[in-house]
Amino acid sequence: MEYSIRGWPADGPTLNLDHERFAYAGKFVISTTGKAVVRADDAIVAAAAFDTDRTDEDCLRLRYVTVREDRRGEGIGSRLLRFVVERARERGYDEVKAGVNNPVAYEAFYKGGLAYTGEQTGLAELVCSTTAERRPGRYRAGLEAYRERDLSETDQRFVDDRASGGPPSVIDSPE
Repeated sequence: MEYSIRGWPADGPTLNLDHERFAYAGKFVISTTGKAVVRADDAIVAAAAFDTDRTDEDCLRLRYVTVREDRRGEGIGSRLLRFVVERARERGYDEVKAGVNNPVAYEAFYKGGLAYTGEQTGLAELVCSTTAERRPGRYRAGLEAYRERDLSETDQRFVDDRASGGPPSVIDSPE
């Protein structure tokens, strides 16, 4: 697999993803966010959109991450997150943040190097950051926040399976 930055926000990159195979596909047409992609067999299998935080120029904000429907569950999203975190550090960002709206993505962000800050946005997202402490209690608190929501049976089982454990390990950056 090939990981690459298609462009930073100032470059105005766009992606035209198949809306039937990628969640949030329409968000990647917007040229105000930077884009990173994962390619396999000459096709994009995952993408991330990001920009500088509106209130902190030293913080990169991950806006959207999507993995092609038939490639979900392979860890591609976590590795893409890790890749973007490393490229952001190289570019001089002190922190990477994201709002996470479901428990599967929450775990992927942990594997990618972010952790729950204890904050939530008004959009029912848990705020995760590269500067947050990776304490088991904080990780479980995030899972409990999801438990209070109307989850699918699959997401409920996912939360239940992880409720007594600690955060997953951070994966290595794909170089």
